[in-house]
Amino acid sequence: MGRLVSKIRVPKVLIVAAVCVLVFMVYWPAMSAKALSFDDSQYLTRNVLVQNPGWASAKRLFTEILEPSTVGGYYQPLAMISLMLDYALGGREKNLVPFHIISLTLHIANTALIIVLLYLLFGGIWIAAGVGLLFGVHPMTVEPIPWVGERKTLLAAFFSLWSLVFYVRYTQKSNRGFYLGSFAMYFLALMSKPTSVPIPAVMLLMDFWPLRRLNWRAVWEKVPFFVLGGIFAVITYISQSRTIGARSPGEFGIGRVFLVLCHNIVFYLYKIVWPVNLTSHYAFPQPLDLSQSAVLAGVIGTFILILLLAISLHWTRAAMTGWLAFFAVILPTMQIVGFSDVIASDKFAYLPSVGLLMVLASFLIWLFGKSYAAESSILRVILVTTVLIPAGLESIATRRYLVYWQDSVSLYEHMLAIAPNSASLHNGLGNVFYSQGRVGEAIDQYQQAMLLDPGEASTYNNMGTAMLAEGRLDEALNYFQESLRLSPNRVSALNNVAWILVMHPDDKVRDVNQAIDLAERAAKLTHYEDVYVLNTLALAYITVGRTEDALNTAQKAFGFASAAGDSNQAEQIKMQIEALKEQKAEKKENNP
Repeated sequence: MGRLVSKIRVPKVLIVAAVCVLVFMVYWPAMSAKALSFDDSQYLTRNVLVQNPGWASAKRLFTEILEPSTVGGYYQPLAMISLMLDYALGGREKNLVPFHIISLTLHIANTALIIVLLYLLFGGIWIAAGVGLLFGVHPMTVEPIPWVGERKTLLAAFFSLWSLVFYVRYTQKSNRGFYLGSFAMYFLALMSKPTSVPIPAVMLLMDFWPLRRLNWRAVWEKVPFFVLGGIFAVITYISQSRTIGARSPGEFGIGRVFLVLCHNIVFYLYKIVWPVNLTSHYAFPQPLDLSQSAVLAGVIGTFILILLLAISLHWTRAAMTGWLAFFAVILPTMQIVGFSDVIASDKFAYLPSVGLLMVLASFLIWLFGKSYAAESSILRVILVTTVLIPAGLESIATRRYLVYWQDSVSLYEHMLAIAPNSASLHNGLGNVFYSQGRVGEAIDQYQQAMLLDPGEASTYNNMGTAMLAEGRLDEALNYFQESLRLSPNRVSALNNVAWILVMHPDDKVRDVNQAIDLAERAAKLTHYEDVYVLNTLALAYITVGRTEDALNTAQKAFGFASAAGDSNQAEQIKMQIEALKEQKAEKKENNP
């Protein structure tokens, strides 16, 4: 009987499919997630290109290379077009299911690609599948799935993994078609998210181990990859600097960079092994020096890790090479160039984890040997058990983490429980409260945010909006003006100040001409595509009797509101247009 069992061969595709089904089952609650996080307004709720699917929007997304107009940060056209297609299929702020379906599909596809990659590198489909399962259900892979704006992470990983799979096939078959396929997939990965830049370095490391083909020819093969990656790296730095700013290492000092690197090296490894208290906002330790236990542990842990990796080279190349692959891919997000108020993020470890998965797969191959697949059903049972126990624990943690993504309040309150002194989190929770009509609670959150970070322009703008809702016009104007002082090109602040200058009942405060100047500035910054700015501008034109300009502007606003599915806004604008048409007709009668 034992011999009969050992001779049963399960098709490889069924093994991969079984893992994919398990990942789908674990992540099923993500389909009902309704939370919106941090930058989802840029990627969805206020993005006019995503909300107007078509060739014109796609062209803008492809051609705005050095200074994207709708999303602050870097060039990511494929990710944005992916969201635009989801919007065309019915995805909306109140219906995130289409976005989650595609994101989960990409995650499952990435899990399958990892299994394929590990199988091509090491053989042993059961071990490759087991390691792929550990990746697929790991809690640190949660973040990119319910977070709409993180489609870029999943899409870039999808193309990057294809690039690595094609590359391995090229080394095994010497087929130039696989080489070209790898290069094409790398290009698509960069068009999705530029953190894919280090993939050629991973290829070189794979040449060292486990492919063992590192020579000058292998190096020359990567030159086109490195050139392409370098171009995208320059584009990324320029676009990041122009849109939301980027701080160079020189501004921080080499000491701070060293401490951040050491902290993150240990932090990520710790979270991967022990994924508890996961959050989308890991705040910088304050102060960032050795008096902080997390920083001190990072420095000591990094030196110990490097020592152990160096010693391991006496027996195997696996540990050092796999860790270097992890470090190479995660390096662009390690805050050497400052671009965020978080020191680390789960999503940053999504693709880099491939390096560590290679180490784990090779270790299991060594531990069980290849005999488990052909001769011993007992060893196969032991292997499956060894994988399923940690996979089960991961699945429980993943399900628990997904609960926080069911609504925005739960998500922000969870993040604040871990980082209570984060100004951006208080600001974000205030925005959630405001959107739900809980204005008093929103004001409380904005006040806490301003105490923690008095120099953040968005908080003053948000507080002004809350004051406006309370009817406290003068206080609102003061907050809007302070926001504008801190950030002169902030569109929302320009628009809000302009609106009050048009509508203020006090003649001493009201200044329609200045309002027109501010609103036109805001309109130019948004390419005349922001509904709220166009509304303000139309109102200002009406006030000074520029009926024709007001009508044209209102009609533009109506088009964008309709395309965004904002029926209430569209109806209000439509009524405004009808009134303007009547004014225009009356003016024509009086001035034949």
